Amino acid sequence: MFEHKTDDLLPRKEFLKRMARSAGLCLGTVTFSLAMGAAGYHFLGELPWLDALLNASMILTGMGPVDPMRSVAGKLFATGYALYSGVAFLTTMAVLLAPIAHRFMHKFHLEEEVEEQD
Repeated sequence: MFEHKTDDLLPRKEFLKRMARSAGLCLGTVTFSLAMGAAGYHFLGELPWLDALLNASMILTGMGPVDPMRSVAGKLFATGYALYSGVAFLTTMAVLLAPIAHRFMHKFHLEEEVEEQD
């Protein structure tokens, strides 16, 4: 997916396309995670849909739950969803920031090669 260090720097238009793909993938991951969380809180935690979405959003962003879980199934779901959310957040940020970090490192490497050739 990324160019080799010996290749030229990717043109800005292609870089923006790469960023759009990463952002789209992240949006899909967040949408899937919210849907899964809302469904779990609704069916297993026995919360109304809006409260289930609120809880899923708060857990996914790392803020913490809003409503206490009263059922065993709800508590087990909330535990698993909280663990999943931590991994999903870190993965999403890595996917979003990878093209930027790669471009920075690639540009830094190209500038280093120019200085060595002089």
